[in-house]
Amino acid sequence: MNNKSPAVEIKNLSVRFGSFTAVDDISFSVQKGEIFGFLGANGAGKTTTIRVICGLLLPTSGEVTVAGEVSNSGENRLKEKVGYMSQKFTLYDDLTVGENLYFKAALRKIDNEAASKKIPELFKFIGFSHSPSTLVRELPTGAKQQISLAATLLHDPEIIFLDEPTAGVSPGVRDMFWKLIEKLAKEGKTVIVTTHYMDEAEQCRRIALMRSGRLIALDSPQGLKKSAYPEPLLRLSGLGRSDSELLAKISADPAVEKIWPFGMRYHASLKSEEQLESFKKRLPERVSVERISPSLDDVFLKLVEGAER
Repeated sequence: MNNKSPAVEIKNLSVRFGSFTAVDDISFSVQKGEIFGFLGANGAGKTTTIRVICGLLLPTSGEVTVAGEVSNSGENRLKEKVGYMSQKFTLYDDLTVGENLYFKAALRKIDNEAASKKIPELFKFIGFSHSPSTLVRELPTGAKQQISLAATLLHDPEIIFLDEPTAGVSPGVRDMFWKLIEKLAKEGKTVIVTTHYMDEAEQCRRIALMRSGRLIALDSPQGLKKSAYPEPLLRLSGLGRSDSELLAKISADPAVEKIWPFGMRYHASLKSEEQLESFKKRLPERVSVERISPSLDDVFLKLVEGAER
């Protein structure tokens, strides 16, 4: 594949199941060596899109090219270039670490000699510190995730799909796993990640945001924040959930575009910069106002959840 060609290129992809449209005419590309995030609520079309890219599902219409191969061509070469790590744990608890990896290698038609060379290299890459003779069920969750990643990398794929790889693990394990993702990208691998953790999404070079089968935004984390909130975003303290009358009054204020609960406080977006000072003056003294930079949580709430409400 030409290094200047995208690792993944999707043009006008649609996937329909009967009368239901799961993916609706989306187009985007992912560059080689990029960490690319896929965000969206459940049912947004992320998994369906990934299944098409992996060659597991035929598109209804459109064109998908992955590592120089057309994904709906019926050729098996695509499987050699793509690695997929499911959010569901796919190793066998009653086999050792080594037995799991040799079994996965056999499924990939990697002979024992090649596997014997590759597996120690992967242990070193992922920083695996347990014995290969350890039963998988005896491993901590973080080590299991490491081995799942090693199994995904056995055939040295160019493009790696990680479907919620850190769901349910500790913050320390999440940090370790993202360091591995950065290492993969530095080695030239293309990594496409789905996650519900917005702090993880911040580490992606670009993010595709999907809603109801459509691609509604595609940009860097900073670009998404800037385009979603071009006007002031405020954090309001001193308001309680029982202050329904005051909340209704603030919501109806001519300066306010929207107000929503955020943790123990409220966030409010204004319609223009010029209205900021006058809005502050109209608030009661017990409500403190702090101007803040938007987070990806704010972006997600506005573009995805807010629109769906």
